Amino acid sequence: MKKLILILMIIGGINWGLIGFFNYNLVASIFGANLVIITRIIYAVVGLASLYGISFLFRDGRLHT
Repeated sequence: MKKLILILMIIGGINWGLIGFFNYNLVASIFGANLVIITRIIYAVVGLASLYGISFLFRDGRLHT
């Protein structure tokens, strides 16, 4: 689960970098203007993954039983 969250966060970061540096939205260009709802779902999933990823900052890596 952690790896999936990190992959989604990396994808989101790359997309924001492309938007910031080149004004190019990778997600929108892949799915096109016709599938706006799909791009919004992708953005929502990446956003939720990022919110969950914040918790990685406060974990020390040990299992707590």
